[in-house]
Amino acid sequence: MTYFILGFITGLSLILALGAQNIFVIEQGLKKEFVFIVCLICALSDFLLIFLGIFIFNYFQYFFTPLIELILNILLLIFLLNFMRRKIYGEIYKSNLDIKKTKHSLTAVVSKTLGFTYLNPHVYSDTVFFLGNFSKDFILNQKILFGIGASISSFIFFFTIGYMSKFLSNYLKTIKIWKIINIFIIIFMSTLAFYVLINIFNFFN
Repeated sequence: MTYFILGFITGLSLILALGAQNIFVIEQGLKKEFVFIVCLICALSDFLLIFLGIFIFNYFQYFFTPLIELILNILLLIFLLNFMRRKIYGEIYKSNLDIKKTKHSLTAVVSKTLGFTYLNPHVYSDTVFFLGNFSKDFILNQKILFGIGASISSFIFFFTIGYMSKFLSNYLKTIKIWKIINIFIIIFMSTLAFYVLINIFNFFN
């Protein structure tokens, strides 16, 4: 039980940092759009990556080279720029800015969720590398308990922020509020894109 609690606390401490994936989950909750699917994909992805890190950390330690990280950063930058372009286009050209009325297909939402999850190098650094390295000296049953604890923290976190946002959306019904939300998302994603761009430049220096 000690290793279960350790995994839970460690996993929660890593995931609490505000990132693009978390912002996307919150936005889907506010829009009440495929909230369960989005939360489930994020939580199951963490579960998969956590146990990959715990059991085959040594392999990934050599596989995840600086070149692979560079490729992921470039793909993430393209993904973020396209995401922001759509947001900015909506802010400038759409007369009705209430994004609750902008419906997207399940395929589009799933694609975005997978993009925010698997194109982000920090997802791998937190789950595969940090948790894998942290638990590399544990025996088998300790690894399992640690992984379950960390995974449960991810499930609780994603479903909490997703459905909490869905609940709060009932009180965020004005166009002005949605404009503020969209502007915040654009600013946050722009900052993240700039940070990714710096990491790309650093690779060549």
